[in-house]
Amino acid sequence: MQEDIDRLVEALNDTAAADLPARHAPSRLEAWLRTLVARGGSDLFLVAGAPPSLRIDGAVQPLEDGLLDGQDVEDAVLPALSAYHVKQYRDRHSADVSLRIDSRHRFRVNLHRERERAAAAIRALPTEVPTLASLKFPMPIELLARLSRGLVLICGATGSGKTTTMASIVADINTRERRHIVTIEDPIEYEHQHGLSLIEHQEVGTDVPDFVSALRAAVRQAPDVLVVGEMRDPETMRLALNAAETGHLVLSTLHATDVSSAVSRIVDSFPSERQAAVRQELAMALAAVLTQTLIPRADGTGRVPAAELLLVSYGARQHVRRNALQHLHQEITITRKAGSFTMEESLARLVQQGAIERVEAMGRSGHGEELEGILGR
Repeated sequence: MQEDIDRLVEALNDTAAADLPARHAPSRLEAWLRTLVARGGSDLFLVAGAPPSLRIDGAVQPLEDGLLDGQDVEDAVLPALSAYHVKQYRDRHSADVSLRIDSRHRFRVNLHRERERAAAAIRALPTEVPTLASLKFPMPIELLARLSRGLVLICGATGSGKTTTMASIVADINTRERRHIVTIEDPIEYEHQHGLSLIEHQEVGTDVPDFVSALRAAVRQAPDVLVVGEMRDPETMRLALNAAETGHLVLSTLHATDVSSAVSRIVDSFPSERQAAVRQELAMALAAVLTQTLIPRADGTGRVPAAELLLVSYGARQHVRRNALQHLHQEITITRKAGSFTMEESLARLVQQGAIERVEAMGRSGHGEELEGILGR
């Protein structure tokens, strides 16, 4: 009986804690975070054996605050987490949560383990959702916000701005169309205000237990647009594909370097006996794939995005069905009039504008000869 009571009390405590989507940071962590904001940095890293370090314009810079150990990291970060996320960290050695230090400044916290010690990566979250125009892509991507259905993948490496781009697409829809938008994220990075659209935010671990449960419930909430923070596992991918096939616009991010690797990443996540069927589903559901990267500016003042966009047509669907992914790059050129563009076209425009160095562009291109052909040898 007492054990049942103890479990009930623990569950109520976790629920109460989960009702607080962003707790106030304790003083030591808050001091580091305020330094991050004051210096215009994007990330704070807390790693044993090193001082607290900031990422500013892509470069990691240490603070003059002494070397940390694993206990220092836990002492600084754990008090900022809810009981749910503390348990998640204890059980899984990793936890993601949003954190607020005042009404203006929010952060995404990842507390994890490295070499049996605690470590943390904390990203500053913008207070306003940027417009698509403000992102300054060298080629237009506004067409993504005009799509009415299908799966839209925003791809790139960690830190390439995928979530920011996805939030900007949602913001564009919100200013133009009367839709019901449901976002499922872990954690919530951008907070949208209701505009012409009605927007619901759901945070994994606070509002919903996981992506799979949230997606299953969301399709019963009559959404027009579903935002899935990340395609992490086969079941999430399957549900996202089903939602896209049944008339929803589904936006999600994926760690992939180009269109072909994005398709492969999804298909290869499933058992071999399911992969042919998944290719069929993906061919039907996929509407667009945007791949992006951030490149240091030639003048040393920050970074600029370069991107590749495939708006999926009949030809691309056939290549996905047949697993002829080597032809997808050619489909970008074929569908240029519809709005597609290659990474090489994007890089070339940045070089021609003087925004980036030619050597940087060549290092980011997967088709060097094509880029050289555009720029001229």
